[in-house]
Formats: sequence, structure tokens, C-alpha cells
Amino acid sequence: MSFQRLVQAAVAALALGLSAPSQAQQVLKVGSTPTGIPFTFLDTKTNSIQGIMVDLATEIGKDAGFSVQIEPMQFSALIPSLTANKIDIIAAAMFATAARKEVIDFSDPVYSYGEGLVVPKADTKAYASQEDLKGTVVGAQVGTAFVDALKKTGLFSEVKVYDTIPDILRDVNAGRLKAGFADYPILAYNLQQGNFADVRLVDGYKPVTVGTVAIGVRKTDTELLAKINASLAKLKANGTIAKILEKWGQKASAS
Repeated sequence: MSFQRLVQAAVAALALGLSAPSQAQQVLKVGSTPTGIPFTFLDTKTNSIQGIMVDLATEIGKDAGFSVQIEPMQFSALIPSLTANKIDIIAAAMFATAARKEVIDFSDPVYSYGEGLVVPKADTKAYASQEDLKGTVVGAQVGTAFVDALKKTGLFSEVKVYDTIPDILRDVNAGRLKAGFADYPILAYNLQQGNFADVRLVDGYKPVTVGTVAIGVRKTDTELLAKINASLAKLKANGTIAKILEKWGQKASAS
């Protein structure tokens, strides 16, 4: 082969190398729950997990340079799955509590709210506080901050623990449970959709356990946490987070 042809072959090889696809984008597994509407829920039409935190995780990934793979699981399995390296990120209606911060790290705040109170619609009493339900049986979701908070009050004859919020709503709807406590936005969204017609969300109730939802990562993933926080700051500043919240019927919180 002549020198000229050798040069042409080398140039062609270099061009092929330059046009070759770049390294595949990193895919991170995101743990979300199928029953936390409007934060995370199973959309039966698409058979996929949708909601505020899914949209947010997707937008963070676009900004930070990774793609997300949503992994549906029960709320109580989120932290164990993260620490066991089965998932890389938690994006759900999870409060960044002091106890959880001992096990995992959280991003900057995403959204703040407290617990809501639901009772049978036939019960028209104006409940303003938990003291108004003293001596009764109430329900809350396993793994949430509300369970321990309710038990510590010593007000209730029993705090029944349920796997999901719809399970609580079903028992209140059927008159099997005096009252249920759960994430206010999730209760409100379920009832706004016309589900559980015999359940009432108590308007005058003042929440006790107010917390902030944030994104969870392993304590060893400091670089990932920094990327998430940088993206969150951008998405707050450019109005993306406000648009996501508005899409799902929520108002941006002050946090």
C-alpha cells in the first residue's frame, strides 16, 4: 500500500472513531411507590409509575446527565432497597426525618406538608386536633412518620398500621375505621378523583407532623447528591418544579 493510501486509511479510521457513539448514558434505578398519588402511583393505562416525584427525577436526570429506571415497591421497602444497592435513588412522598437521615442522605427540600385526617362522611363532627379522637382506633401507613407520632401521643386505644393509603381509605369508607391519618396531598388527590365517596377529609384539622419531602440517596453517594442538589436549584429557579406541581394539582411550597 502506498504512503498516500496509508494516510487515507488512517484518516478514515480516525473519522470513524470520532463518529462512534459516546459511552452509554448512566441509568440509575429510582424507587417509587405505586400508591402515593399524586407523588407516585401506578397509571393503569400505561402500566407505569407516574406522578410528581417521577417527573422530578426524570427532569433531574436530564439536567444531571443520567437516565432513570423507575422501580415500583412498597413504601416500607424503599430504604432497605436503597441501602442494599437494589436502587440508587428514592423519589417518593418520603419525609426527610432525623431518624431516616441516620441511615440515608437527603437532597435539598422539594415539598412540605403535614398529615391529613379522614373520617366517614356520616361523621360530621368538627375535629380540630388529635385530642378530639381520644380513645378511638385510628389508622396510618406502615413506614411513615405518622405511625410513631400517633403512638407516642398515647391518645388512641389502637393505631392500626396499613400497607397503603388506599387500604386506610377503604376501611374508613366501609365504616371499619373511625379515622385515618396520612399524607394530606395524597388523601386530597384520591378524594378529588371521586374515589371513596363515603370518606370526608376534615378541613379544620391542624396537622402535627409537618415534614419536607426530599430525594433519598445512599450516604456514600456524595457526588450523586451534589448533582441532584445542583439540578434541583436550577429546576426551582427556572420554574420547572412549580410546573410539575401545578400539573398534579399542587402549589409550590415555601421551602
